[in-house]
Amino acid sequence: MTAGADPALDTLLLPFANGALAWPQAGGALFLGARAGWALQHQPLPGLVCEQDSRPAAEALERAGLVLRRQDETSPRHPLVLLLPPRQREQARALFARALDCVAPGGIVVACMPNREGAKSGQADLARLAGPLQVLSKHHCRVFWTQALSGPADPALAAHWRTLDAPRRIADARVPGGGFTSRPGVFAWDRIDAASALLVEHLPGDLRGQVADLGAGWGYLAMQVLAHCPGVTALDLYEADARALELARANLRAQAPRVPLEFHWHDVATGLPRRYDAIVSNPPFHALGGDPRPDLGRAFIAAAAAALQPGGRLWLVANRHLPYEAVLDASFGSVRTVAQRDGFKVIEALRAR
Repeated sequence: MTAGADPALDTLLLPFANGALAWPQAGGALFLGARAGWALQHQPLPGLVCEQDSRPAAEALERAGLVLRRQDETSPRHPLVLLLPPRQREQARALFARALDCVAPGGIVVACMPNREGAKSGQADLARLAGPLQVLSKHHCRVFWTQALSGPADPALAAHWRTLDAPRRIADARVPGGGFTSRPGVFAWDRIDAASALLVEHLPGDLRGQVADLGAGWGYLAMQVLAHCPGVTALDLYEADARALELARANLRAQAPRVPLEFHWHDVATGLPRRYDAIVSNPPFHALGGDPRPDLGRAFIAAAAAALQPGGRLWLVANRHLPYEAVLDASFGSVRTVAQRDGFKVIEALRAR
């Protein structure tokens, strides 16, 4: 595979490239968890409609000229449903059940997963819902597809799996209000991750003015900023995962009357649209497919530096080994490590006046 290739996407479309499957002549196809890539460009795929919750991946699909729709949009069933299931098993099972809901009578569902991300288990799960499958392997990935379907082979199991990634209340005394709403597949969906907890432990109470949370997830850092920083007059949450952003909206709903809140489905690495007095962030360091991407954290730091007012403050937490010091030193007038524990570091960076 060449650099920048997407083995799972290439393998997903392998049955169409080698003639094992034919692209539908009418009715098109729905691609759940779609990603842009060469495999979608080198052959005609008429009627293809894509869904994607990640803002960077959605923008890449748009740049490639592909049709995007939101999950909540109504549409007819399709004779073909493609999907790249996520690694998180409950979310993947819910997506398999949804794929069967979206396929037209007589249609097929085609899925692909990398071997290291549970391809064998994913194949077994789809077989439980849909019956016997055909399978091909290439690029350390496995593509598997159903026979022509008239409905789930196990309707009761499909009905149960539809609910597996539904939002749910999770009790935690460390969260204002005693708990939060989350769902499988979101980062640290059922817990407060150790890095964010360390940042909150050292977060000062004197943050004030216009504040932003970059990579806000389901809203934990933003909730703590509002709980402990009375001088905050407005708070913007930036998050690339649409599912996480909706959870943050729900978790911060009670705070909305007190402080103006805005929720941005946005790729922070492309920059921010306005200036801030302070920014907090626990930036991601993995791409959508799970590959390490320390450049994402560096891009978050650069975006924060460009968006802060003179004298503005960035409070950042990161894995201790990640090489962020060079971009911090180049972007800020003052940088200090506030705490290091359990493999994480908390940094305060001040933009020069």
